Amino acid sequence: MPLLVNIDHIATLRNARGEGYPRPVEAAQVCEDAGAHGIVFHLRSDRRHIMDRDVIELKNTVKGTLDFEMAATDEMIGILLDTKPQLCTLVPEGREELTTEGGLKMATVFDDFKNHVFPAIKPSGIEISLFLDPNPDDIEKAHILGADAIELHTGNYANAATKELQYKEVIRLREAAIQAHKLGMKVNAGHGLNLQNLPTLLEVVPFLNEISIGHALVSQAVFDGLSNTVKSFLDVMSIHEDVQ
Repeated sequence: MPLLVNIDHIATLRNARGEGYPRPVEAAQVCEDAGAHGIVFHLRSDRRHIMDRDVIELKNTVKGTLDFEMAATDEMIGILLDTKPQLCTLVPEGREELTTEGGLKMATVFDDFKNHVFPAIKPSGIEISLFLDPNPDDIEKAHILGADAIELHTGNYANAATKELQYKEVIRLREAAIQAHKLGMKVNAGHGLNLQNLPTLLEVVPFLNEISIGHALVSQAVFDGLSNTVKSFLDVMSIHEDVQ
């Protein structure tokens, strides 16, 4: 099962001092050398972490899957079409949020996606994934639009305060994955996943295509090193790669 590493927080660390390092592209190389199947980055409108120059360097360097997370704005669509990564993941974006706080509300964005966003991106051949909460209606709307994949928002599962709530959330994710798979879409997952909660997700939720992990991986790398931490996540994922 492929692991995609989100390197946004490498850029956050660099930007804290403005001295040009650590460079996200170097982190991407370390992750791929350690066995990661690709790299995720989120170019935000306020450029709080990833910068435009990072996008160019990543496109020129990453050998595996490059996943461009973005709000569906005209500016980002233009940069996406110039960059031509393999995958774009459309996410909601709030200026005051610390990180993406939930999935797209498809009832709100459906018409814009149908009439503008998808027609602008689809001819390029870039795969489109939608970042969604495990809601049946949202998944159905993603299918109607012709999304290639969904990325299930695992934050509610990862941050559940009790075992009972965690169980409830992982079952919702399981049902959402089954629904999306039946509709012919790839099923990706990410947000809040770490070495402690990842095993249960992989045991319960079938048809997972790619897992995206950023904050927990980069945080653990402070203590264990980036290459070693990538390998630790890959070890966990390899144990559960045959779950269907």
